[in-house]
Amino acid sequence: MKLDDKRTPVVFKALCDENRVRILNYLTDGEKCACRLLEDLNIAQSTLSHHMKVLTDSGLVVGRKDGKWMYYSISAEGIDTATYYLNVLRANLIDSKKKSCCKE
Repeated sequence: MKLDDKRTPVVFKALCDENRVRILNYLTDGEKCACRLLEDLNIAQSTLSHHMKVLTDSGLVVGRKDGKWMYYSISAEGIDTATYYLNVLRANLIDSKKKSCCKE
């Protein structure tokens, strides 16, 4: 089993920022409007836009437009993908313990 060289870093980049983790935690309660995220997370609109782009590009979050507002929610498929990547790492680690790079 191998990780996708292009896609895996995009997913984990989304998880390596505390603001994005805060956003994910906030979205666990369900879909939220961008206006609500701005208010409740006390961040600037440009900052929210940047973080939401990273999260949606990763597939962890999906957005939908309704009128002038964007609504965001966690993507079950995106979470499944991140879980799969971690499981690949776990499986590879277990396999690597069975092998040696050098013969003695």
